[in-house]
Amino acid sequence: MDTFSTTLDWSRQNLATLPERLWHHSHLQRLNLGENHLTTLPPAIGKLHNLTHLYLHNNVLTHLPETLGNLSHLHTLDLGHNRLGELPASLGNLPHLEILYASDSQLTELPETLGNLPRLRYLNATDNRLTTLPETLGNLSALVELRLYNNLLTSLPDTLGQLNHLKELHLKNNALTHLPASLGPLKNLMRLSLANNALTTLPDTLSEMTALTSLDLRNNSLTHLPNLCTLSHLRYLDLRANRLRTLPDNLAALPNLERLDLRWLPLDTLPTWIQDLEARGCLVYV
Repeated sequence: MDTFSTTLDWSRQNLATLPERLWHHSHLQRLNLGENHLTTLPPAIGKLHNLTHLYLHNNVLTHLPETLGNLSHLHTLDLGHNRLGELPASLGNLPHLEILYASDSQLTELPETLGNLPRLRYLNATDNRLTTLPETLGNLSALVELRLYNNLLTSLPDTLGQLNHLKELHLKNNALTHLPASLGPLKNLMRLSLANNALTTLPDTLSEMTALTSLDLRNNSLTHLPNLCTLSHLRYLDLRANRLRTLPDNLAALPNLERLDLRWLPLDTLPTWIQDLEARGCLVYV
């Protein structure tokens, strides 16, 4: 290892342990330990206080030391595809963290302290076992993208409506039965994915998400829709496999709609306005 290098890539080295000499390189800024066979990460990781990027993905880690919270310059942390079960509370001590990957790590909960990350822009906790989310996620004022699909969520905290910069919210393949009305103020949200849940209704405040371009509602149990005519930027609307017997006429008034998917709906009759949508170039699947 170059004594003066700020980058160290030890990915795919069949490592089961880490050599003691690693912790003497406090100048390191980028450390890639992904795709190895690590089961533990020594507390000495906290000595690498200049790290900005740390990659621990695709190992067999079952625990992380609280000393991760000493990495005060960390920008990107990749913990995906491990066996962690939980994240250390000290992650909330990372004031410069912008990107956190924690996908497929057998997580059953997220620490409340994640709400203390003022610069976090991207949070990925997909493919875990989450049943609830901490209310403190609403404090992530810089968050732009939140990925939580393939979990066991049955509800969402009202505080998610405080994420004023959020542009993408991915919640497919959960067990959501309803959405909080407080999500309405997400006026910068462009993509909302809710496929494969157990939703029976949607809040009227959905009409306040005026920046939406993509709304995926397939494979739920919806029997009616709120007024969506205010979603003037909506381009893709997927209503497949719900329980809708009728459709509101105001869908025809969506000026930028490019694709409308109505397959596997028990509609009593097809609305005549579908022809109008098709005439202006919208793809309608029935």
